[in-house]
Amino acid sequence: MDYYSKQISKLIDELSSLPGIGSKTAQRLAFHILNMPEEKVNRLADTLVDARHNIRYCKTCYTLTDSEECPICRNASRNHRVIMVVENTRDLAAYEKTGKYEGVYHVLHGAISPMLGIGPADIKLKELMKRLEGDVDEVIIATNSSLEGETTAMYISKLIKPTGIKVSRIASGVPVGGDLEYIDEVTLLRALEGRVEL
Repeated sequence: MDYYSKQISKLIDELSSLPGIGSKTAQRLAFHILNMPEEKVNRLADTLVDARHNIRYCKTCYTLTDSEECPICRNASRNHRVIMVVENTRDLAAYEKTGKYEGVYHVLHGAISPMLGIGPADIKLKELMKRLEGDVDEVIIATNSSLEGETTAMYISKLIKPTGIKVSRIASGVPVGGDLEYIDEVTLLRALEGRVEL
């Protein structure tokens, strides 16, 4: 039995299809949106559409940006000879919040997971190896401490070792199975400072 009209049910269905949004939260959001002034709803809709159309990968590090190169890659005061490899843009943002890392990043957009059918060709590894043809002193692998993250770290380490570039892994301030985006800045900083060479 339908409790709501077709339009309301459609809005709830669309909202509940978003990750982390259950049916109750979707209902709450739907009714909140319906009670918002029309100009605010239009602004929200326009922002969503604009973001989808204008956000792309940075041509250097592959984070999400609305210009050809992200602000970090454009920043001449950053150390472009040290590259931190992270799984996604949220992990990059987590490290940036520490305010202590002065190098640049490379975003893989995933991790190797044979169980899910994700191999090295499905993440931005080829692009990382191309970057390493330039002047690079160190690659810091900051993938998550999950099985997939550890697999990816070992794979990257084996690829880079023959080039002579120093490869290090963030230290164990990050709990096993923890996602970087949910970890506080102090723990992240401790993990960065205590990194070890692979």
